[in-house]
Amino acid sequence: MQQQHHSKTYRLLYIPIVFLFLLSFTDCAKKGRPSGGLRDTIAPVILRSVPENFTTNFKNNEIRITFDEFIKLKDVSKELIISPPLKYPPEITPLSVSKVLKIKILDTLKDNTTYSFNFGNSILDNNEGNLFPNYKFVFSTGSYIDSLVLKGTTIDALLPETEAPTTVVLYQVDKNYKDSLVFLEKPTYITTTIDQSNSFELSNLKQGTYQLIALKEQTRNYTFQPKTDKIGFYKDLISIPTDSTYELKLFKEVPDFKPTRPKLESSNRISFGYQGKTDNYQITLLTPMPEDFQYRIIKQPDRDTLNFWFKPKITKDSLVFITKNKLQIDTTTVRFRELYSDSLRLTAINNRLISLEDTLKLKANTPLTTINLEKISVVNKDTLAIDFTAQINLKENAAQIIFDKQEEQLYSVTLRDGALADYLGNTSDSIVFKQQVKPTADFASLQLTLDNTDEFPLLIELVNEKFKVVKQTYLESNSPVVFEYINPGNYFIRLIMDENKNKTWDPGNFLDKLAPEKVVYYPSVIELRANWSWSETFRLK
Repeated sequence: MQQQHHSKTYRLLYIPIVFLFLLSFTDCAKKGRPSGGLRDTIAPVILRSVPENFTTNFKNNEIRITFDEFIKLKDVSKELIISPPLKYPPEITPLSVSKVLKIKILDTLKDNTTYSFNFGNSILDNNEGNLFPNYKFVFSTGSYIDSLVLKGTTIDALLPETEAPTTVVLYQVDKNYKDSLVFLEKPTYITTTIDQSNSFELSNLKQGTYQLIALKEQTRNYTFQPKTDKIGFYKDLISIPTDSTYELKLFKEVPDFKPTRPKLESSNRISFGYQGKTDNYQITLLTPMPEDFQYRIIKQPDRDTLNFWFKPKITKDSLVFITKNKLQIDTTTVRFRELYSDSLRLTAINNRLISLEDTLKLKANTPLTTINLEKISVVNKDTLAIDFTAQINLKENAAQIIFDKQEEQLYSVTLRDGALADYLGNTSDSIVFKQQVKPTADFASLQLTLDNTDEFPLLIELVNEKFKVVKQTYLESNSPVVFEYINPGNYFIRLIMDENKNKTWDPGNFLDKLAPEKVVYYPSVIELRANWSWSETFRLK
């Protein structure tokens, strides 16, 4: 009897032990993750579409495309390209997840026209995000599908790389066509460049004559907005079909001249702002003034603005001006109010750390007129006086302090009260500028030899990785180019064929069918290191 009791006790103890063992096994099992097989890497598959792709005599207003799995749409408003463009964008669903892609057309379709809906990279499966790339649904409202093709590439006219993607369009040239349509109306056909190759293909085209244009748009509306967009174009009209490939150079147009309303900026200054390029912007004062009245008109270096400086102060309520640029003539009135007069302020250029070739420039906000050399001194770190000269650069409205320098030397340039005077009679306050000359070994130098070219004049520019000009020179005949005192870094060399000899790069103009000036880059990036002297040969052909 006692033995039975012990046996029962053991059995009762055994049950919770087994239970705890099973529980611990269950917990351990939870920590693991059962295998679900291989990851799905297959893109969705189309089972059917209603109507079928490449259908003719299309009369519907809805298209249904069924896939073998659930799909979702990503950035479809950005990715979808409809060619020819529709006035009203279609409704595209699903908004969330579905096996059916629906296209509801809200516009009236043109007769006998082939339409293509290119979804780009907007269609993905729902589970793994597998891409169904560049799916294109094509149909015709006529009896056949247009099948002609036009290919080409886009490049930036000034920069070595073209920002992708670029919109490429065709305008059909018929009795209603005019060049100004590019500003106002959507084109006949549209596509975008493919990845970083910047190549394009316009397909499902109808036979005819076309204007080929590329646009780098800020706002995707398929029209050219000169203030924000870049444009490239093929100068001649194109007849399709063609086996040729086309290269389009993108550039930012200089906008047409447009004056802004003159503004009284201070008691002695009126600003005449403008947009665009001006050849000879003239300002004429019509209001009769006393004999002692004087004025000067000076271009503001950092803005598209002409400043009308005058003295003494005006006691009249207003002044009337005539402004003229080519054939554009305007009459404008500037009304007066109580304002403070401009005071003279100086800003140092090439201050602090400099090279042996740098010159201290002191830019002024008011027109400089005189320098008093007796109120300027230059000393080195040992307080020894250094000989110098000084002059006013009228174009930059700056005072230049010129003196011989030595490596690793510290210089102090002191301007005492009244060293500089401006047009209004203001004088400069006392101020000290420090300049430390870096050793030549901290810089690099570059010698460039041009080979196999007879295209002159040339503007040769050394630009950094942000394409800011660091050094430049102008060649009217072939001779070696030497750039010295270059900070270490990576650089590009570009040559500008200065056709109009104005010593700057000129972009093109679409309406004038004027191409941008030719730009050629050295084929590779140049790495310049401290205390290095590089020699390169630039072979142009």
